[in-house]
Amino acid sequence: MKNKLTVLLAVLALVAASLACSFGDPSLDNVRTAKDQDGNQPATVFSPSDTVYVVSDLSNGKAGNVVTSKWYAVSVEGIEANLKFDEADITIEDETFNGNVYFYYPPPEGGWPLGSYKVEIYFNDTLVSTVEFSVQ
Repeated sequence: MKNKLTVLLAVLALVAASLACSFGDPSLDNVRTAKDQDGNQPATVFSPSDTVYVVSDLSNGKAGNVVTSKWYAVSVEGIEANLKFDEADITIEDETFNGNVYFYYPPPEGGWPLGSYKVEIYFNDTLVSTVEFSVQ
């Protein structure tokens, strides 16, 4: 009986430890530009015909969390400097969420104009990261 109680307490301690690891404040990190939605092909230089993905890792996300992307043309010939050309939100709907969150922008008609761009990523209205990329 004593051995069963010891084993039960050990199992309960492991369960409590694993639950403690799965809880905590939501965090968004590892923001990167990539050529795929999973972020497995990170890149900072794209061709005019590429789709640009901005991928981040959300840990301990919960329903109602909002991730926002704001896309800017920083230095692009023929376009006003630092012109914001797109903004999008993703609202987490799952009760709990751990995984990738991504935004993408396909090439505009005629392709991306050559130049430098940036994307600001916000988590619940707080700027988390700014990533830069260029089109060559």
